[in-house]
This record gives sequence, C-alpha cells and structure tokens, in this order.
Amino acid sequence: MSFKDRLAKQDPLLGTFLKTPSPIICEVMGRAGIDAVCLDAEHAPFGRCELDLCLMALRSQGVPAIVRIPTLSSEHVLNALDCGATGILVPHIVTAADAERAVDLAHYGRGRGYAGSSRSAGYMGRSMAEQLKAAGEETCVIAQIEDAEALDHLDDLFRVEMVDAFFIGRADLTVSLGFKDPSEPQVIDTVAEICRRAQAAGRTVGMFTGKADEIASWHELGASLFLMSSDHAMMLAGAKSLNDTVRPQLESR
Repeated sequence: MSFKDRLAKQDPLLGTFLKTPSPIICEVMGRAGIDAVCLDAEHAPFGRCELDLCLMALRSQGVPAIVRIPTLSSEHVLNALDCGATGILVPHIVTAADAERAVDLAHYGRGRGYAGSSRSAGYMGRSMAEQLKAAGEETCVIAQIEDAEALDHLDDLFRVEMVDAFFIGRADLTVSLGFKDPSEPQVIDTVAEICRRAQAAGRTVGMFTGKADEIASWHELGASLFLMSSDHAMMLAGAKSLNDTVRPQLESR
C-alpha cells in the first residue's frame, strides 16, 4: 500500500525529520523501520544536489521520502518531486488559496511541469501515460498549519481537495500565538481544536511532538501522522548517553 493510501486511511504513521544533507545518514535511517523520513529543506542546508542524493538513498531503501520545501514555489516543488520525493510538506499554509496552489504545483495538468527524464519518471523508463498515472496515485501534498492567522481559515482549508494531510507545526504555532513554550495550555487547546475540526471534516492530521508520552492522547484526538525527533537529536542523545555512561568510569580510575 502506498504512503498516500496509508495517509488517506489514517493509519498510524511514524517518521522523523532529517536535517543533515547526507545520503549515508539517509541510508542508515532507512534501515530503522520507520514509515517515512522528512528531509527538512526549510531549516537545513539542502542544496539541489544534496537533496537529489538523499532522495536516491531513501528510495534505494524503499522508504517514503517527504521533503519540507523552503517556500511554496514551483522551483522547490518541481525539484523535490522530479528527484523522486514521495511528497512535499509545505510550510506556512494559511488560506485555502495557499493549499490549492500547493496542490496545483504538485500535480501534472494543474501546474507541475512534465519531464520524462527525471528520476521520478524512471529516466525515460516510463511512458508519459505510466508516469501520469503513477504520480497521480503516489504524490502526497501535506499542508503545514503553523500560523495563528490560519486558525481563522480552518474550515476553508479542510475543504481543499487533494491535500493528503494537514500537519500541525506546533513550535511555530506557539511563537505565532505569542508564547514561548509549546506546552502552554492555550497552545495545547489550539492544537486539540485543530485535530477535532480536522476529524469532523474527515481529514488526515499529523504533527510534530518531542514527547513520546503525548502520542496516545493526540492519537485519540485523531492525529495519525507523527514526525518525531531528528537525526541531529538522535545523534546528540546517543553521544550524550555514551558520555554520561562511560565518563564516570574513566574519572573513577
């Protein structure tokens, strides 16, 4: 079953962000058994070549690869999808017009330019008909809700067809609401309201959370896609654990 189909079914999905533009780290992460990896081209230094190599590595492991693009522009959407991304995570979607533009830029016949020579088209290995069919069946568009202004447009956003999921960016939402802690009660209440309204509209919702013990409660509220932690956080935690475990033994001798 495709990642797009699993989003539509609201299967529980676990992924992580990857912020190091290294195909080796992508290859390693692809062996972890998680459902998806999101390459964070918004907040990490991914150039076009680095993105290309990372997508190649994840595809070699059969792992769905989402690219969080820097901005909603044809260039960023086209590059990610032509290089073989499963889909795009689009930051700062505020209005229905934003969401509709993301859908248009990601799909052939609506705004995405066609090239049969790309990795996504099998380097001319697929006919145009085959590529159009495959892209329609597999390409995912995930709209990120992270601005206070978007809260006034939720009903309109949830009516936009062909958005596969709405992803709550809690950190940016926290700042946009005027707070400094994602655990503030008003932030939690706002995220819960987004989840409830998405569920009422029959839409898939995802989120980032840094706390594993929150997952069960958010899942009960209807969230099904969780992008947790990052390669940076995992490396730091692993290195710190090693240091904390071994350092006392060295210093006691």
